[in-house]
This record gives sequence, structure tokens and C-alpha cells, in this order.
Amino acid sequence: MPTLPSPPPERFNAAAHLLQLNAGRPGKTAYIDDTTRLSYGELADRVRRCAAGLLRQGLRREDRVLLLMPDTVDLPVAFLGALYAGIVPVPVNTLLPAAEHAFMLAHSRARALIVSPALWPTARQALAELAEPPAVIMTGQAADGCTAFAAMLDTPPLEAPADTHADDFAFWLYSSGSTGKPKGTVHSHANLYWTAALYGQPVLGVREDDVVFSAAKLFFAYGLGNALTFPLSAGATVVLMAERPTPAAVFQRLTAHRPTVFCAVPTLYVALLASPALPPRDAVSLRVCASAGEALPRTIGERFEAHFGCPVLDGLGSTEMLHIFLSNREGDLHYGSTGRPVPGYEVELRGDDGRAAAPGEIGDLYVRGPSAALLYWTNRERTRQTFQGDWVRSGDKYVVDAQGVYTYAGRSDDMLKVSGQYVSPIEVEAALMGHAAVLECAVVGVIDAQGLTKTRAYVVLKADHAADEGLDASLKAFVKDRLAPHKYPRDIVFTNELPKTATGKIQRFRLRALNDTGAGGTA
Repeated sequence: MPTLPSPPPERFNAAAHLLQLNAGRPGKTAYIDDTTRLSYGELADRVRRCAAGLLRQGLRREDRVLLLMPDTVDLPVAFLGALYAGIVPVPVNTLLPAAEHAFMLAHSRARALIVSPALWPTARQALAELAEPPAVIMTGQAADGCTAFAAMLDTPPLEAPADTHADDFAFWLYSSGSTGKPKGTVHSHANLYWTAALYGQPVLGVREDDVVFSAAKLFFAYGLGNALTFPLSAGATVVLMAERPTPAAVFQRLTAHRPTVFCAVPTLYVALLASPALPPRDAVSLRVCASAGEALPRTIGERFEAHFGCPVLDGLGSTEMLHIFLSNREGDLHYGSTGRPVPGYEVELRGDDGRAAAPGEIGDLYVRGPSAALLYWTNRERTRQTFQGDWVRSGDKYVVDAQGVYTYAGRSDDMLKVSGQYVSPIEVEAALMGHAAVLECAVVGVIDAQGLTKTRAYVVLKADHAADEGLDASLKAFVKDRLAPHKYPRDIVFTNELPKTATGKIQRFRLRALNDTGAGGTA
């Protein structure tokens, strides 16, 4: 058994810890974005200035500040600056519609919003829905009524960090719920330490001479570890990308900056391999890659490694556990599986009766470890369902073989994972039901030819509407206008009726069974 790291001290500030680890390399590049290179010394200075600036704005310990920002150097400065001051940063998905941002602002009771100019139109809509909107701090050229982020940094740096406890509320991440309402997942200062100590260094193996590039954004738990906690814990350099991770955008960074560590979701690995612009092996410098968000198909992992000569370590993590706790690793790589528990975490598979599932039997996955979240904010019922003593119910179904290797077997509920992000069928159905042509509908997941999950909607039309390609496109556009882009149904099947129980409940398992026949179009 490997020796596990010592826990952090009781009085512990995660931002101060990361800055102290790099105090001896002030001239080394910490971050590279599309316009800026930031050294570790400059990062430390800006973080301390940001902390002081937030306090001057009137924020106090444990106040929340929402971060609606793309992946530029300003985001880690804002996130760490808030932590340093004992203020709670809440980075949120930049692709969500205004209504969801309004919910997060109200739910978190954020006292301030830090936003980029490109996202200001969406933020302004969200703020208009609030009775008590927070103060707005804007990066770049600030709009009227907003404080300029640069001006906030033009203040003497905060000399000492907030005297926080390792278990103090440090930051929130929002995860989707089965009702479509996101859950405010509350993490401690110590949790950042643990993910680096247990996974980032011993499994992914990030080291000082690495250049790390995560296509998964910083507002995701997965991306936060990849592009902040792990590289800063090792003194590595990070490449940030503000734009969406298209193959062209990813290839440009892989070849221009030649990162040695690359992190993405399976959908992106599929797109990269399918692109005619896929660079040759000698045009990149990849040493190791990570995959998470959904199960990585065996063929995709094998093809990527064959082309670039580096392994892709598929793993399972969650917002609730902050990062990966079940993973493949170099020297113990099993494509098509999620590998073994990361040392420091314990995993159990339980049957419907709550007892341990035998090898080869599918069970509900439970995990316990030191990076578990503290709670869901103002959601006691879901907190009790998910956080059960030391154990966290993941919501995933898994099977383990006699060698202790775990393989994904689906979700424990009807939640789907598309492009590494949860999608609630109920939420998509509710959006579709708002269309004038829809009588009723049901949404399920479909496994495509690459082994990845796509969203399929079965739709019953009202009598005065007919199925055609125009209506198909209209329904997809209708959902896109109301939900995050990854949630719209990629495939719509028009049908005369939906299978139901005697009490009128839709039998989604019967619709999922149709997928095996390749049903599509009009049923």
C-alpha cells in the first residue's frame, strides 16, 4: 500500500498554501492565455491585490462572489484572491442561459459578480430578474455602473491571508439536479489540497517541468483541478483557452505551446480523432492525458494512444468529490474500464438491498474520501440522500471484476451525461413541452457508434401538426434557446404514443430498448 500524505494543518488557507509552494519560483511562467503570460510572482501579487480589493468593495468573510468568466488569467486570480480573503468564490458555467445565472445569483446570495465583457449581455439579463442585484466587477473595459477589475487590483496587496480553518467553507460549484435546478455544492479549503495530494501528483503525475492544458473549463470541478490545483501544487505552467474547445482551437494550443499534460472529456477525444487536421505525433509533446465526465470508449483510448504515443487515463470523479477518485493509471491501464480506486479513497458497490455486490454484479457506487463536499446549500433532503455518513452516493452503476477493475454500467437514475455534463431528461422534456406543436414527449440517452451518450427525444405531436424536417429543426432550436447548448436533443423521433404504465407513467426503459434497434426519424 502506498504511503498517504499527511493532512493539512487545522488552520489552512488553500490560496495561501498554493502561493507559498511557489514562492521560490517567482520568475517562472504560471499561466499563459490568449494575450497574457503571468509568472508565479505576478500571480501571487495579483491574488493578494484581488483579495484586498474585494474587501475594499465591502465583502466580508464567507460572503459569496459569483465568477462568470472565461478561462483567462483573470479567473484564477479572482478565484484565489477570494479564497485568500476568506471570501467564497462561486465559478459558474459560462454557457448557461440568463435564467440559470439569475437562479445561482439568488440562491448563493452573492454579494458581488465578477464578469467579463463578452458575458455582460447575459449577466445583465440575469441581474434584471433579481430584487437585490449584487455589485458588479467587470474585467476589461468596464460598463457603466460596474467596477473595473483592473482598478480593483490597483490597491496595496493584502499582507496576510484570512485565518481560515481547513474545514471552513471555501468555494462552491454548481451541479445539475434531477429536477433541473442546480445544486450549490459546498467545498472546504482542505478539499483542494486532497485532490492534488491523492490524484494530481501520484496518479496523473503532474510535475514542475510540465505544461498543462485542460480543455475542460475551470468552472467544472474536473477543470478546476486540472488547470489550477494540480499544476500550482507542482509549480507547472498552465495554458488557458477562453474559446470553446473545438478541434481547431485545441490543435492550435497543442502545437503552439506543446503541453505535456492534456485533459479533456471523451466527446472531445472523439472529435479530435475524427478531424482531418489531426496533427502528427511529432508536432506535439504529450506525455500523459486524462479523461473524465463520462466513460471513455475503449477504441477511442486505444486510437489516441496509438496516434500520439501517450496514455489516456480514464477516471471517474464528481462535483461532490471534487475530482477523480476511481482511475486508470500508467502501468495499470485498462481501456474500456474506469480502473481502480485512487489510493486514499474507498469505493463500494451496493445492491438494491444495500448489501455489497459480488464481483460481476452491477451495483450502486458509493465512495468515501477526504475531498468530499460538506453539503448542498439549502437542500437538506438531497444532502441526506447523497452524503450518507462517511459515504457519498455517486448515482452511478458499476461492476467490478475479480481483479478489482471497475467498469461503468450506467446512471442509477434517469440523468444523462452528454459531453461530460449532466443532462436532466425532465428538464429537456419541460422545454420541449413549451413548443406549440408538442403534445407529450420523453427524453432518453442513446449510445452512438463511438460509444458515447447522445440525447434522443420521443415526441407525440398535437393533431394539427405534422412531422417533417422543418419541425425537427424548429424543436431543436426551441430547446437551444431555453437551455444550455449541450442539453438540446440531438435526435428527435416522432411517434404516435409513448409507452406507459397502467397509472400513466412513461416507461423510459422501453424507449431505451428501442435504441438497440437503431430506431430514428418517425416511429
